[in-house]
Amino acid sequence: MAQVMGIKHIRDGVEAQAVLGADMSVIAIVGTAANANATVFPLNKPVLVYTNDTVALQALGTTGTIVDAIAGISAQITDAAAKVIVVRVTHDALATNVITNILGSEASATGMWALLDAAEETGETPRLIIVPGYTSQTENGVTSIAVSNGGTGYTADFAVTATGGGGGTGFAGIAHVSDGAVQSIEITNPGKGYVSAPTLVFSAGAGTGAAATPTIGSCCNQICATMPAIAERLKAQFIPEGPSNTRAAAVAWLNTLPRSAAITHPLRQDAKVVVNGSTVTKPLSPYIVALYAKRDAEVDGIPSRSIANQSLNGLVGVSPKIRLDITSDSSEGMSDIEAKFGIVVRGEPGVDGSLSDGGYTFWGTDTLSADTQWQFANVVRLRSYVEINQIKAIRFYLGRFNLTVQTVQAIANTLEGLMSLLRADQHVIDYRVMFDPDKNTPANLRLGFLDITFKMEEPAPLRKVTIRSRRYPEALDAMVTNIAIQLGTLTTA
Repeated sequence: MAQVMGIKHIRDGVEAQAVLGADMSVIAIVGTAANANATVFPLNKPVLVYTNDTVALQALGTTGTIVDAIAGISAQITDAAAKVIVVRVTHDALATNVITNILGSEASATGMWALLDAAEETGETPRLIIVPGYTSQTENGVTSIAVSNGGTGYTADFAVTATGGGGGTGFAGIAHVSDGAVQSIEITNPGKGYVSAPTLVFSAGAGTGAAATPTIGSCCNQICATMPAIAERLKAQFIPEGPSNTRAAAVAWLNTLPRSAAITHPLRQDAKVVVNGSTVTKPLSPYIVALYAKRDAEVDGIPSRSIANQSLNGLVGVSPKIRLDITSDSSEGMSDIEAKFGIVVRGEPGVDGSLSDGGYTFWGTDTLSADTQWQFANVVRLRSYVEINQIKAIRFYLGRFNLTVQTVQAIANTLEGLMSLLRADQHVIDYRVMFDPDKNTPANLRLGFLDITFKMEEPAPLRKVTIRSRRYPEALDAMVTNIAIQLGTLTTA
C-alpha cells in the first residue's frame, strides 16, 4: 500500500563524499630469493609482506636481493612496519639471465609485469618500486638507424626486425612511410647483446627496395627502459641504481634512461653494511626507498615531503664516497645533484660546508621528467595521491545520479573537501575547483559529459637559500648620534 499522507524521509545521496586516502608508501621489490618457500612466495606472483612479519621473512630464506632489500628497509623503519610487495623471479649466476627473468612478459604477467596484478592479488597497489642489483647493467643494442634507400611501393608504416649481429636479439622498430617510401625507422626496442650491426628485415612492408644501416652502442638497461611504462600505470615512482665504479660510467648510464617523471633520483653508489661481522657492499636503493615510507608516516601518509637531507640507518659506508660542499658549486656532489642523481654523503664535524655533522645523509629531490613542472619527486607523488583519491571519490556518482546542478555541486564539494584539508595542513599552497561554461556545452551535458577544471600548486622542497651579506654603514651614523647624546654634545629632542 502506498503512503497517502504523513511524513516520509528519502535520502537521495547527492552529497559530498568522504575521501579515503590512498596509501602511497607501499614498496615493491622485484628480485631473487633462491631458498624461499615456493608455496608462500611463488615465482612471478606479487606477495604482500610486512617488514616485521618474522614468519614471512623466514619463508623468504636467507639469500637473495629481496632478503637484503627488506633488511635495508627495516633499518629505516624502526618504530613500525613497511608494507612490501615482493615479486620473486628465478635466480641465476648470470646477471643477464636474471634480468631476462625480471623483464618477464606483459602477456603472461610475469617478472615485473606481475606488479600490475598486485592490487587484485594482495589488496595493495605498489607506489615505490625498486629492482636492487639489476638496473646498472647495460647491453649493446641499436642506437641509431640511417635510411640509405627508401624503396618504393610502401603503403603504410610497418614493423622492422633484425637478424645477425653476432648473437644479439630483441631489436624491434617501426618504419615510417610517406609517398610510398620509408622515410625513417623508429627504434621501439634496441635489443641486446649485439657484437656487430645486425641486418634489418623489411619483409613486413608491402613495398620493395628499402635499405638502412643500424649503428650499435651501449643502450639503456632493459629494466630501466621498460619500468616507466609499469610505474606510470601504477602512479608509482621507480628508483634505479647505476654503475658505482666510476662517475663517467654512471653519467653515461644516466644519459640512457628515459626522461620520465616516474624515474626518481637515480643512484650511483653501493651501501656498505656489516653482515656476520664483515663489511660487505649491497644495493643502496632499499635504504633510500624506505625513507619515503618513513616520511609519509610522519604526516599521516600524505606524500608531500621530500626525503632530501634525511639521515640513513644501518650504513657503515657508501661506495664511492662523494663529497658535497653546500657552500660551493664546484664539489662532485653538487655536480651529481645538478645531473639529477641521488647521493649519500657522510657528515663531517668541523667542516662548514658539510650537509651534517655526522652519520650518513641522503640528498635527492628530482625526477627525470623533461617537464620542469614535474621536476620534484614529492610534487609528482602528491599529485598522484590527489588524482587517485579524486577517482575513488568521484566514481561514486557515475551512473548513480543524473547530471543536475545538485550533482555538479556535490562533486565540486567533494573535491573541495579533500583540497581544503591539504591546504590547511600546508601540503599544498593553494588550489581552485572550477566549472568552465565554455567546456560544458549543452551538447556535452546532454550526453552526460561533465568537465571540471582543477588547479593545485604543490610546494617545492627548499633547496637553496641565498643570504646577501653586506656592510651596514647606517649603524655607524646611529653610533655617532648615541655617543654625542651620552657625552652631552647633542641633546635629544
